[in-house]
Amino acid sequence: MSKRNVYLIFVAILVLFFFTGNLTYPNYFNQGVDFLNSKLNLKLPHFWDRPFKLGLDLQGGVHLLYQADLSTIAEKDRSDAMEGLRDVIERRINYFGVQEPQVQVEGERLAVEIAGVIDPAQAIKLIGQTPFLEFKEQKSDEEMKKIEDKQKEIEGKSQEEIQKIPDWQVALEDPFQSTGLTGKYLAKAELGFDQTSYKPVVLLQFNDEGAKLFEQLTEKNVGKRVAIYIDNVLISAPVVQEKISGGKAQISGSFTDQEARDLARNLNAGALPVPITLISQQSVGPILGKASLDSSLKAGIIGFLAVILFMILFYRFPGLLASLALLIYISLVLALFKLVPVTLTLAGIAGFLLSIGMAVDANILIFSRIREEMKQQKSFAAVLEEGFRRAWPSIRDSNFNSLIVCAILFGFATSFIKGFALTLALGILASMFSAIFITEVFLRVFGGSRLEKFKWLW
Repeated sequence: MSKRNVYLIFVAILVLFFFTGNLTYPNYFNQGVDFLNSKLNLKLPHFWDRPFKLGLDLQGGVHLLYQADLSTIAEKDRSDAMEGLRDVIERRINYFGVQEPQVQVEGERLAVEIAGVIDPAQAIKLIGQTPFLEFKEQKSDEEMKKIEDKQKEIEGKSQEEIQKIPDWQVALEDPFQSTGLTGKYLAKAELGFDQTSYKPVVLLQFNDEGAKLFEQLTEKNVGKRVAIYIDNVLISAPVVQEKISGGKAQISGSFTDQEARDLARNLNAGALPVPITLISQQSVGPILGKASLDSSLKAGIIGFLAVILFMILFYRFPGLLASLALLIYISLVLALFKLVPVTLTLAGIAGFLLSIGMAVDANILIFSRIREEMKQQKSFAAVLEEGFRRAWPSIRDSNFNSLIVCAILFGFATSFIKGFALTLALGILASMFSAIFITEVFLRVFGGSRLEKFKWLW
């Protein structure tokens, strides 16, 4: 590589550092812009100020645990139902403007973590507004007759008299039974108006599978009622006049325009495939999260300064250059965290700090090889070439193995461990770029200069 190309790359690295550094922490740049604008009457824009995404343990938030009712779901379909429930809850929360929810399936339970929402009632409302939509058909004629006869038998009687009637509970049974057609198969819901009464209704459009189920349901129940339930409450029970193809239906009732519009919006956000019940709630306050974040930042700064001190004391001038490369590496990784974006948790910060140590490891391997080559009285350019070439296999193998572990953790572990794996993996990739490319360019910039004559610096 010619000296001119080295200088060009060096300038490009400094430009990269300028942008990543300001993206990471734009306050100083923006304050300078404000000063120039006020003094020179300019209209310079601020640098893009994009905040970090903080997880539940750093930002505060709510942890909710729900129990899913899978009693009507076949054993072989329960896993798919829970995965569908998780997807719907995530989509539902995002739909209302709360980003990055952590929703995990734990058997027949669903753990929901929402960062930035401190009020549990608000979080419960976000999820609780998600309706469970279900279509039911009439039970058999024999069962319907039993229910109707028992309802007539208890009609007009007091509670004490009712309880003396044999099997009085039959009168309270739901005359409709589940059909398997739920909000899981819903493609779209929208506000509409009945063509005769002009009252607001909710128009439904099912997906392909739901359209087939709805067609089979209406064909089977011509002349009978099909009931529409929202959150296990009967909303409408129209009589089927004929088989309905195309997967279209409507929910009618005593809705106001706003109620019908809200119901359509909630159904679009995601009707639950199975009913859920809240069994546990826990909130993490922002004060605790801020304390954790401050402690993490303090530990990171102390660790970074200790690494710089070690590198300069043991490797002198190359150690100083490596420290500068490490500073660029940190700004690059933090900028990536903002751009991806990565939701930072305590575990994720730990992964990032660990990657700093791994970046230093790569530099140590390179500098050790350079020192060995310098003992053979080779030219500085040859020393650099051999040092990086001989250190590369060790750096490659160690980092590749670490990336494999990160991939395994990200694929099979829980959300917090996934955060650790993601930040560590991004840090490893950036550290290889920093150690192999940036550090080498820095060394080549000063190679052949007067500093090369002072052997004790190297």
